[in-house]
Amino acid sequence: MRRGVGLAAFDHEEQAKRSYAELSSELSRKQVEYLHSQLDQFRTALAHFASTHRESIRSDPSFRYAFQQMCSSIGVDPLAGPRKGGWWAELLGLGDWQYELGVQIVDVCVSTREQNGGLIEMSELVRLVSKLRGVSGGGITEDDVVRSIKTLQPLGAGYQVVEIGGLKMVRSVVKALDEDQTVILAIARETGGRVVESDLMRQKGWTRNRARSALENMLLRDGLCWLDAQDDQTGRAYWVPSAMQWEI
Repeated sequence: MRRGVGLAAFDHEEQAKRSYAELSSELSRKQVEYLHSQLDQFRTALAHFASTHRESIRSDPSFRYAFQQMCSSIGVDPLAGPRKGGWWAELLGLGDWQYELGVQIVDVCVSTREQNGGLIEMSELVRLVSKLRGVSGGGITEDDVVRSIKTLQPLGAGYQVVEIGGLKMVRSVVKALDEDQTVILAIARETGGRVVESDLMRQKGWTRNRARSALENMLLRDGLCWLDAQDDQTGRAYWVPSAMQWEI
């Protein structure tokens, strides 16, 4: 077979390229149309499921969590607020529910701030918010709290979920914890809230000046601990309220 030469061969090659490009575009267009059709069907089915089980999603924490996980696996956020959730928020009625939960989180955090300095354990926050909502309010989970706290970020009040010593805590003040404070909070969790300078020197190898400086900063600058100047054992002990158990 003889190969084409010159301008005729060039034109033939260009025509072949155009034909392949047109075929590729047509296939791509059909694939996109098919994908849109599949997504529309899936959306309709998911919307029907959400409408049918709306009350269970709102009132049953376990059912709500399972529904969230199912949606998250396909990249859908059904509990996003009205601005981000669009038809989801309207369909499930969860936009207002989530903002209402955010207000209750703020209520608990502000009312306990004198005790814990603006740092509260996640499980304790869930307990107090559930108590505030009452039995008829429906149970809530840590995941519900995390999502609602995200809706509070535009307020610029410093609400944030942090992890200290493997434990989730909620910070409700605009301040960052330094490394020494994180260490002290982790130790306080193990001792029921009581920390003394000698503990830090023995467990972490700190100098007395470093231990005292870190504790004094938590006491005077950040209000994250209390001072017991008449401690029976050492005469001077610091108590971290966020690591203590409170019955409220």
